[in-house]
Amino acid sequence: MKSVIAVIDIGKTNKKVFLFDEHFDIVFQNSTKFDEILDEDNFPCDDIESIENWIKNEIKSIQDKEVYNLKAINFSTHGASLVYLDKQGNRIAPLYNYLKPLKIEDFKSFHEANGGVEEFSRRTASPAYGMLNAGLQMLWMKKDKPEIWEKVDAILHYPQYLSYLFTKKVTSDFTSVGAHTATWDFDNMEYHPWLKNENINLPEPTNGKNAITAIVNGEKVAVGSGLHDSSSSIIPLLEENKTQDFILLSTGTWIIAMNPFSTETLTQHQLSNNCLCFMTPAKQQVKSSMQFLGRIHEVYVDPLSEYYNVNKNKHLNLGLNEDLCQELIVENAQIFLADGIDTEFEANEKLFKYYGSYETAYYQLIFEICKKVINGINLITDKNTNIKSIYISGGFNKNRIFIKYLSLLKKNCQIKISNCENESALGAAMLMKDYL
Repeated sequence: MKSVIAVIDIGKTNKKVFLFDEHFDIVFQNSTKFDEILDEDNFPCDDIESIENWIKNEIKSIQDKEVYNLKAINFSTHGASLVYLDKQGNRIAPLYNYLKPLKIEDFKSFHEANGGVEEFSRRTASPAYGMLNAGLQMLWMKKDKPEIWEKVDAILHYPQYLSYLFTKKVTSDFTSVGAHTATWDFDNMEYHPWLKNENINLPEPTNGKNAITAIVNGEKVAVGSGLHDSSSSIIPLLEENKTQDFILLSTGTWIIAMNPFSTETLTQHQLSNNCLCFMTPAKQQVKSSMQFLGRIHEVYVDPLSEYYNVNKNKHLNLGLNEDLCQELIVENAQIFLADGIDTEFEANEKLFKYYGSYETAYYQLIFEICKKVINGINLITDKNTNIKSIYISGGFNKNRIFIKYLSLLKKNCQIKISNCENESALGAAMLMKDYL
């Protein structure tokens, strides 16, 4: 039987399982989607119970077929999602949606007690994002859900909870803690003192290479502690490029530019322009620009197709019109996106009147998205540093218009398509290589 590593890769939309062999080639994969359910406030959230059952069934099915020798399991998930356990180790709350509204002004006294919102955000490398700051989720739970909070015995980030399903060990890792949680003090590279002041005890993060041996369906398997997906996606490129600096554009619902070579401290200017820091599994900061631009693309695709009466997948088949790219760059119009940080995520169909064709309107949308991406890249590039390569991973690496705009707007960089697919899953698998 071929020895394999299984990786459970959980995105907001698609839930996937991969099997990697000793060469880190994918020998099996499966994907599914789940309808959202409602939390107790009638806000949509992931159906965590169904996801749990699917994961367990997938792993058991792999073992039962006896085609592969399952040596290790690891996990990659989106961030900003917490699971609360009681003293018996049972999950006691929904997997709250990170898009659930949370008013920053409700935490005014908290921020003031910790140096003010700007300094607190800088020190924790976490822009004031509301529910996207997992630490504020904890405070929200403590204040607004006391009947649940009084039962809480342990708090896990999403990847570590999936690991917990198999190990029953409460763990943490640097990639999850470092992902805009507002719990990590990047000045001192340790948990921020506010947690102790609030009597919140979180497990100490450990290097993601360390797995726990567990009995899974009667077999010994090394179970990793899991990773935040964006941080995981940079691992393959770091393995491949040990000498040359690069930027990784991880594209999907979020477009995240990541610079693991930045040594400069996060500044207030960067922070106020959607920059933050992630961490590698080995506790190294990754200066990043995080923008919700993929979401903007998503909300415009269907209305554009309806307005111009074309197939909703028309954008996938558009030819590359370099002359139109150049024309729109020269015009440099701002139609669809606002200055600064975008907060409106509904399509404004009134704007379509400026364009006589679907092609021109779509090209304009991508141009504006690319301008913001370039601005994000420039913000996270250290002074006197010469970045030569930009790798694109995720859904936009198949968008020729997006790639062409990047090459035209960033002429001093070579735009590269990451030659590995499913980078988040691959990164999680590579951390388990010692257990194959």
